[in-house]
Amino acid sequence: MSLQILESLQTFIGETNKDVYAEDPAEPHISITREFVDIAIDKFNLKGHVLDVGCGQGLALEKMIARGLNPLGITLGEDYRICAKKNLPVREMDLNLMTFPAESFDGIWCRHSLEHSIAPFFVIHQMWNFLKFGGLCYVEVPAPDTPYHHETNENHYSVFTKSMWLSLFDRMKFQLLEARTITVKLELGDDTYHAFFFRK
Repeated sequence: MSLQILESLQTFIGETNKDVYAEDPAEPHISITREFVDIAIDKFNLKGHVLDVGCGQGLALEKMIARGLNPLGITLGEDYRICAKKNLPVREMDLNLMTFPAESFDGIWCRHSLEHSIAPFFVIHQMWNFLKFGGLCYVEVPAPDTPYHHETNENHYSVFTKSMWLSLFDRMKFQLLEARTITVKLELGDDTYHAFFFRK
């Protein structure tokens, strides 16, 4: 790949970062995060050093620390500054440009982050590389075509169907342990999230 193409890609990613916005923790995300961290630990043995891809303002980080895990979050902008003020373990890093040594983490947590990626299959490839063999990967994404039309969000570039997400993880050789559909009742009607537990 030419240097010109790489520079163009880096510039494009920088432009999309202007769409990044802070999002204060709110329901139903608070309850879902806390519930699913417990499920990941108690049912699927999430343990050790966990990468939180797109950690927001640190909700999952705080829960994981309280449960005895050793997490590290990545996020951008104001969310990064809020996490840093809380003294949470966080790095300012774009999920499209993650750099960690191979097999650095016992687990990966990726809740409502992949839809923000311009290159989700590459991000999945990177998560595979960063995860130790036998490690757990939790992914949760919004479904398209709900009353909330997540595909129209200014910072959403990859709002795919459940089958598309499963196909991408299957191509990367992740083993599906469980898939769940989360339905939440909100003001405009039912919203839907897809949740997956994978094993490397």
